[in-house]
Amino acid sequence: MTLAVKSLLLVAALGLAGCNNPDRYGAGGPGGAGGAGGIDTTGLGDPNNPTSIAYFNSRVGDRVLFLVDQSTLTPEGRSVLTAQAQWLTTNTSYAAIIEGHADEQGTREYNLALGARRAAAVQNFLISQGVPANRLRTISYGKERPIEVCSEEACYAKNRRAVTVLSVGAGA
Repeated sequence: MTLAVKSLLLVAALGLAGCNNPDRYGAGGPGGAGGAGGIDTTGLGDPNNPTSIAYFNSRVGDRVLFLVDQSTLTPEGRSVLTAQAQWLTTNTSYAAIIEGHADEQGTREYNLALGARRAAAVQNFLISQGVPANRLRTISYGKERPIEVCSEEACYAKNRRAVTVLSVGAGA
């Protein structure tokens, strides 16, 4: 490599290093006042306001868990979904996307299909509880979006889930 190429690479590296934004996570660094992981959660509303997304996520519950290779709802899952249905029936300005997820075991294709079955099970339950079908959509992420990454049952169990993600004003 010539001296000119080495110099150019050094200048480029220093230029990129100078682009670092020390406040990219908001006040207080990662997990500080700027929100968890740099995501601004102020749009979710007040967790004490029963009509806010933050309230739904923390108090009602935004997810249900599944057993290995299953898309059948557990009694605990039905309980959470009953509360979700009541909340959605009361708060008609919200629509929901139901995300189906799987653990890392198995093929990508198998887990996408399993995630789709899990999301459909949640959607069907919510519809059976009176939530209008036009307010619900499903998507499967299979094993592509784990919330825990490790090769242990404790991690797998957290990844076998369906998550109800709310949006304002759609489909109502």
